[in-house]
Amino acid sequence: MKYEIVMGLEVHVELATNSKLFCGCSAKFGAEANENVCPACAGMPGMPAVTNKKAVELGIAAGIITNSEIAKTMTFDKKNYFYPDLPAGYQITQLFAPICRNGWVEIETEAGKKKITLKQIHIEEDAGKLVHDSHTGTTLVDFNRTSVPLVEIVSNPDFRSSDEVIAYLEKLRSLLSFANISDCKMQEGSMRCDVNISAREAGSNKLGTRTEIKNLNSLKAIAKAITYESQRHMDALETGSETLIQETRRWDDNKGETFSMRGKEDATDYRYFPNPELMPVVIGDEWISAVRAALPEMAHEKFARLTGQLGLSEYDSRIITGSKNLSEIFDETTRYFNNPKEVANWIIVELLSIATGDNKGEDDIAIDRKKFAKLMELVDQKIINRNVGKKLLVKVLEEGIDPAAYVEENRLGMVSDADVIRKAVLEVLSEDEKSVNEYKGGNQKVLGFFVGKVMKKLDGKADPKIVNALLAEHLAK
Repeated sequence: MKYEIVMGLEVHVELATNSKLFCGCSAKFGAEANENVCPACAGMPGMPAVTNKKAVELGIAAGIITNSEIAKTMTFDKKNYFYPDLPAGYQITQLFAPICRNGWVEIETEAGKKKITLKQIHIEEDAGKLVHDSHTGTTLVDFNRTSVPLVEIVSNPDFRSSDEVIAYLEKLRSLLSFANISDCKMQEGSMRCDVNISAREAGSNKLGTRTEIKNLNSLKAIAKAITYESQRHMDALETGSETLIQETRRWDDNKGETFSMRGKEDATDYRYFPNPELMPVVIGDEWISAVRAALPEMAHEKFARLTGQLGLSEYDSRIITGSKNLSEIFDETTRYFNNPKEVANWIIVELLSIATGDNKGEDDIAIDRKKFAKLMELVDQKIINRNVGKKLLVKVLEEGIDPAAYVEENRLGMVSDADVIRKAVLEVLSEDEKSVNEYKGGNQKVLGFFVGKVMKKLDGKADPKIVNALLAEHLAK
């Protein structure tokens, strides 16, 4: 029997605010455990909550970029449950009047384009974080994340494959990061995903028994978890090997399996009720228009500018606009060195190569844009050759050197004196008669070998064009 997998996603995205949702504590990632906590976000009774206006504006922006209907009035509600990382015993969220409803995001996979519809986007406070110590067998609680503002983006059950899920998450990450709504760093927990999954007979309109895979924070883990859970559901339906129940499960990346955590709750289990301590927030058309006008250039708009105005290839433009960080490096560097194609080439060929070697992602690359531009300018003006430029790029990245000063101090300027290069060429050819004969016998690859030998003799500083020309001249004799 053929089965169809049906999935809906709940994506939690921490908002890029300086302070928390209902107090003045810092919302920045990376502080010492329990450093950014006050009586309000620690859930102490009698502490008044005050709504962060910036968080609401970022929620409006999230609605705009996902083509959602933005509420004229939104309210906050209390979601009641007990968990050690929830000090108040309830979470402030939105159920009855969320900030956004009925949006959509278009994705593209090998199967083509598809519109993923959204049920709603709501603002809520994050919970704390449990830290499990395997050595002592204890669990500690870090409340720094408690009350950090986030939006939860809830899709309808429109997904039919892991490819669609990954395409959607990548599209969301691009939209949200370029709009400065969130940094979307999954490794830091600022973007997390819950997958609701079920299986049914192909052609049926009835949804199967749903399970939720909780708090997935990498695209690889999400794809693996979907594959495993899909097979588990289909096997259960096909063979009756187990009875599927509505439950929440966790993914164990080491074992490659999902495990049951608890029975899946329904809304009634949380005893939602309106939060009497927070006033409704009225969102007028002028406020929405102001947020829309302040949105920066989005990825698809930048792609059109790079391929249209600046003449970059679609391949290069796709890589540059695939990461907000790379996009910013490109824009700022071209302000100092106005050669877009050369800047793109250095980013894609050299910068990304170094980052890959250091096991860094595109968003982890940090480089002084002015020094990066100066390095390219030195190559462009033939003060240094490209090989020296590549070595300097590593030093700019790792040590923050001033490329111009470093070149002068270490006498790395390019050797362009034809007589000096000719002398090195003749020495190299006289030292290896065998390779000379191979070249004369038709092995053109030997030329590259000789270029490398000449460059080595001149400490890698020779002008490669002169080296190639002189080698060709003397090999032809």
